[in-house]
Amino acid sequence: MDLKEEALKLHKTHKGKLATKSKVSIKTKEGLSLVYTPGVAEVCKEIVANKDSIYEYTMKSNSVAVVTDGSAVLGLGNIGAEASLPVMEGKCVLVKELANIDAFPICIKSQNDDEIINIVKNIAPVFGGINLEDIAAPRCFKIEGALLDIGIPVMHDDQHGTATVVLAALINASKVVGKKLEELKIVINGAGAAGTAIAKMLLCVGIDRKICTSVKEIVLCDSKGVIYAGRGDLNEFKQQMAKITNTSKRKGTLKDALKGADVFIGVSAANLLKADDLKVMNKDAIVFAMANPIPEIMPDEAKKVAAVVGTGRSDFPNQINNSLGFPGIFRGALDAKAVKINNEMKIAAANALASCVEPTKDKILPSTLDKNVVIKVAEAVRKIAIETGVYRDR
Repeated sequence: MDLKEEALKLHKTHKGKLATKSKVSIKTKEGLSLVYTPGVAEVCKEIVANKDSIYEYTMKSNSVAVVTDGSAVLGLGNIGAEASLPVMEGKCVLVKELANIDAFPICIKSQNDDEIINIVKNIAPVFGGINLEDIAAPRCFKIEGALLDIGIPVMHDDQHGTATVVLAALINASKVVGKKLEELKIVINGAGAAGTAIAKMLLCVGIDRKICTSVKEIVLCDSKGVIYAGRGDLNEFKQQMAKITNTSKRKGTLKDALKGADVFIGVSAANLLKADDLKVMNKDAIVFAMANPIPEIMPDEAKKVAAVVGTGRSDFPNQINNSLGFPGIFRGALDAKAVKINNEMKIAAANALASCVEPTKDKILPSTLDKNVVIKVAEAVRKIAIETGVYRDR
């Protein structure tokens, strides 16, 4: 049986991957009176008197909503709310299995930004955090931005979870090839949610340089080639990126951009490059080809030239996937009673993740299934959240 048949069989057999489970048993009238009426009214009155007590008396303290509009799911594109549910269920399973957080899929049948923002704000009382997922750029920037100050941690994982894991991978890959982060010239192909967030993190945009090491240069490319100031077809978000990237003022194609680069990071589309295309890069090149399920260049092809190769896939060495980041980040944020996820927490998560292995060319990151990763990342995030003051003090 092939992967398609196995996956369909598993999901059909179980009718999805999630179920709810009661924490308490109801076997007597006395038990019923405690969990429901009349006893539950006493709990309601406590929360009316002190809204923060909701964290003590309900599921809120250990719950996250995984919210999508289905507009940018995996490499499948805009498949809508219904078809996105299996992916959101999978995300929730990972959060539960790895971080013991109760996560719930919320697939919104609307791609109106203001409507999505309003829905999330109105369901926020139930949840301790909001994981935005698979919302297309540039809309995801507006949606996340409007939700950052609603009093609970909100993170668009395709942006910040991916960027955090890429930073960790780059920290370790640079050690393997004997290069310093601040010396690296990087080409990122894909100027959507992930590519933009990766570029900002690696350039320390909005991050204190005391905790962040900026790479030397990033050249950002989209489907039409190199992004540069003055290119006439850029939207407002790409115009902003043009101001902070490509300081050497390059123009041309992706292959032109690779000349003299130390690192290629792909968050774009399948089969864009061949080994010969990488020969113009500097010696001991690092290639993170992360398009899923088919990367920009297959690992065996990239290894003909590059010293370290990573992909988003689990069937090759060096899987670079946001599943290494978001469980620990949200676990740490919830443990700290954080009201937001700030840049310092993301940098702490990246450094903690990088420290989980002694890097080699075929192991720059630990396995997603290693539960020690969540423990280490969560503690680093929790500590920094408290140190930076983004937590509820009661």
